[in-house]
Amino acid sequence: MDNLCHSLVGAVMSAGGLRRRTGLATVTMVIGANLPDVDAVVYLTSDSSTGLAFRRGWTHGVLAMLVLPVLLTAIMVIVGRAVERARSGRPRKALPMPIRPLQLLLVSALAVWTHPLFDMLNTYGVRLLMPFSGRWFYGDALFIIDPWVWAVLALGTAVSLRRARTVPVGAGTATVMRRAERPARIAMAAVGTYVVVMLATSTAGRVLVEREATSRGNPPASHVMVGPQPLTPLRRSVVRELPGHYEMGELTWFPLRYRVSATAIPTGLETATVRSAARAPAAQRFFVWSRFPYAETATQPGAVSVRFDDARYGGPGVRSFASVTVTLADSITEPR
Repeated sequence: MDNLCHSLVGAVMSAGGLRRRTGLATVTMVIGANLPDVDAVVYLTSDSSTGLAFRRGWTHGVLAMLVLPVLLTAIMVIVGRAVERARSGRPRKALPMPIRPLQLLLVSALAVWTHPLFDMLNTYGVRLLMPFSGRWFYGDALFIIDPWVWAVLALGTAVSLRRARTVPVGAGTATVMRRAERPARIAMAAVGTYVVVMLATSTAGRVLVEREATSRGNPPASHVMVGPQPLTPLRRSVVRELPGHYEMGELTWFPLRYRVSATAIPTGLETATVRSAARAPAAQRFFVWSRFPYAETATQPGAVSVRFDDARYGGPGVRSFASVTVTLADSITEPR
């Protein structure tokens, strides 16, 4: 998911009650909910194909889920104690609540762990088992930018924080604090329900699409994606992998209908030219990340260019952000 979504997840969890466990809880949870995306710095030091091959791997896997919370906690404890020393002797400037390292580790872990779980909900995917396995996991449930999730999380957080202003942090009766935290908890429950429904409809959609396709006499697909579209939870984009091409379509829930696009995407991966281009380092990095890869070739004076792309995001003549182009001196030589 996008970083605004991750930030709101950390904020709503804090507003829902975790902010009372320790000083610096809120800022720690917002940072922690975004921390696995530290791998985005690869884009600043390398090309896009390297970035795509590295993204959502090491920093999103099970080993990072153990290391990152500890690292974040250590940093926040150091920062918090430095702030406390700088503000010593000035009670009005002191932190509103003392830092409790074990509680800070708890909120850090909860925030960091939400990140790969939310990333898994879209079609981009995440490698949850890194570095022990490079397998990708896809939820195909939420579009990578979902304003409905933004709105619910932001509203719940804002209302809870506004109510909590009348109660000092760490003080007040449990009843008053629970009342203040209730909107944030309702927002979390609402988003959780939304996610479950979207996951269920994605799973059911794959079954319905395959049933409809085979009833028309089409062969069964080796892989099927029924993925979200922006702003429209009741419509899904469909990709079916068939021999030699991808069938594209759209599934709507109301009315329930599966429409096949008139334009299929040939995989184009079996020619000698494409196989030669696929040995290029940039192409190898592309295949680390791709899910429904295809290739298009174009002849140039004295050379042939091969564009690799993914049917999730591109199409015939439509270049996506994941596209990689390899130029060959001719159709059988090694890539330049």
